[in-house]
Amino acid sequence: MSFERQKILVLGGGYAGLQTISNLQKKLSFQDADITLINRDEYHYESTWLHETAAGTIDWERGTYPINKVVDTQKVKFVPAAVTAIHKDEQRVETNQGDFEYDILVVALGFESESFGIDGMDEHAHTIVDPETAIAARQEIEKNFANYRSSGDEKDLSILVGGGGFTGVEFLGELTVSIPELCERYAIDKNKVKITCVEAMPNMLPMFPENLVDYAVNYLEDRGVEFKVGTPIISANEDGFVVKADDEEQQIEANNVIWTAGVRGNSLMEASFDGVKRGRIVVTPDLTIEGYDNIYAIGDVAAVMNGEGEDARPYPTTAQIAMQLGQHTAKNIALTLNKERRVPFEYDDKGTVCSLGPNDGIGLVFGREIKGRKAAFMKRVIDSRAILQVGGPMLAYSKGKLL
Repeated sequence: MSFERQKILVLGGGYAGLQTISNLQKKLSFQDADITLINRDEYHYESTWLHETAAGTIDWERGTYPINKVVDTQKVKFVPAAVTAIHKDEQRVETNQGDFEYDILVVALGFESESFGIDGMDEHAHTIVDPETAIAARQEIEKNFANYRSSGDEKDLSILVGGGGFTGVEFLGELTVSIPELCERYAIDKNKVKITCVEAMPNMLPMFPENLVDYAVNYLEDRGVEFKVGTPIISANEDGFVVKADDEEQQIEANNVIWTAGVRGNSLMEASFDGVKRGRIVVTPDLTIEGYDNIYAIGDVAAVMNGEGEDARPYPTTAQIAMQLGQHTAKNIALTLNKERRVPFEYDDKGTVCSLGPNDGIGLVFGREIKGRKAAFMKRVIDSRAILQVGGPMLAYSKGKLL
């Protein structure tokens, strides 16, 4: 190929951003483009493993690896920096390590917690959005369990989870494994522990059929989890949640409060682009932003539409689609540099698996329902495959879950 050397700037080292870089460095040579990756941290973390760190079933280092492990330094410059502003008309990005100009920009800045305006939620509940918040949630639980020996306060042994979606259910599954171990460590009767999940919607896990959802709920209830479904949270306070049940407000008390029910795209999106809702911007079929065919938005900051017109709905933001978006973005950038027409993105849904701890789960894989140990094994395959796709076999061997 012969074309002008372009400045390609990728913002974010999550699933979408790293997959873009991984594929760009395979498709392009140093002479083809000046490629720079900017990420706040020097490491990538598997965001789909954070619930395990928060529950204490894995150490946070287990789900992370240095970005330099996957970056080809002969082709890509990696800059650990926090993005502070995007100037789309000037083709310039500001960071706390200086400004960067670009010809082609890939925005993959990831997600933040979203409390939907629930009063007190940001102040009184832990979230699970990165290793730091996951560690903080785990430390809070351990601190309160240790404190129970002197306080005798039942709230120290009460865990309140806001949200019965994917993250909430997977977190609950891990808790059913880690809490008995924690009780043994601190000589606490595990029957005194109370785990409550509050979900505002009438149905949990809408991506799964009812029989699989029933399996997950029964599995967790058999291990001590109490569900309050169709129960909106009115507010959060120092004692836990105020919820609405049977048209009355009730206080649910707990000293361990974790909010898992909402995420949004990076808040920098609203300051940088027009038409952004909850940190997400609708992209064109080739994944660029309307009016800026040199700017791609992918991952949690993008609303990739399924269909056209009034019936169009954005695909859910998952690791699976984020990685496919990164692959496709790299393909379209290579086509652009070769002066060829970009192609529209087509999502290949391979299925979804929700873990219920390390040895159980539910899933829809290639149209087939799975549950139990088979689902747990498939979850480990999916987690390991994600690392393999980005970092290759050696990284998958050291960080994957199949060994």
